[in-house]
Amino acid sequence: MLDVFKGLKVATKLTSALFMTAMLGMSSQVIANEAETAQSIIKKAELAAYYAGNDGKSQARMLIVDSQDRKQMRQFTILKKDVKDGGDQKMLVFFSRPTDVSGMVFRVEKHNGQGQEDDRWLYLPGLDLVKRISAGDKRTSFVGSHFFYEDVSGRATSEDTFELLEQTDSAYILSAKPKDPSSVEFSRYRVSIDKKTFLPMEIRFFDAKDNETRRVESLEVETIQGFPTVTKSKVTDLVGGGYTLMEFRGIEYNLGLPDDLFTERSLRTPPLEWLRK
Repeated sequence: MLDVFKGLKVATKLTSALFMTAMLGMSSQVIANEAETAQSIIKKAELAAYYAGNDGKSQARMLIVDSQDRKQMRQFTILKKDVKDGGDQKMLVFFSRPTDVSGMVFRVEKHNGQGQEDDRWLYLPGLDLVKRISAGDKRTSFVGSHFFYEDVSGRATSEDTFELLEQTDSAYILSAKPKDPSSVEFSRYRVSIDKKTFLPMEIRFFDAKDNETRRVESLEVETIQGFPTVTKSKVTDLVGGGYTLMEFRGIEYNLGLPDDLFTERSLRTPPLEWLRK
């Protein structure tokens, strides 16, 4: 590009071929810069949404409403610990209500796009069985709700290609396409990220015919121990109907959770000293 512009100073005529070469070069640079900006935004959003504090605890309640307005409830406690910000993470979800899910435990070892799928297990106390959740099942219903297993632990940003579409006074609007379309049920999604908190506020999923099929919304945000935190979220099934509301309370960060808590032993012997605190 520098040679082109130096040539402009001495040339008496700019050929159409040279002009097109210069313009193509400029367009490529704009695209590269835009991609870098989109990647920077989405990495900050990932840290804000899933890596607040070194570890954390919260009480959660899900209200599941189907297409015929029938309601179910799930109540559980989440414990999580970061091995590295933006990298490996460990999580345990202990179900307490209703009775048909009481004692069930969901365990995750997140590897976050390091060429290795996240490890997920579900402990079923009635059968005393630890069931491994395969990679192919990560985008299926989480204990009968409209949330997916992957929604709970977080989708690795390395699995998608992002583009910054626009920005408003309050939000960045990005489009994302899966790098492996055969591994997911959507063709693209559109995410709105708050400029102040970098929390994703709305994610809209579209199918191959570009019909919107699913929507994930952050309805309420509070600052807890200095960390902007989603305290109420909603997933809506725009095809089959119905939705799930998830509310969080008793949120705490930086508790000093021990590493040996996040092992298979905790599935059968829950760490009551941490669950009751």
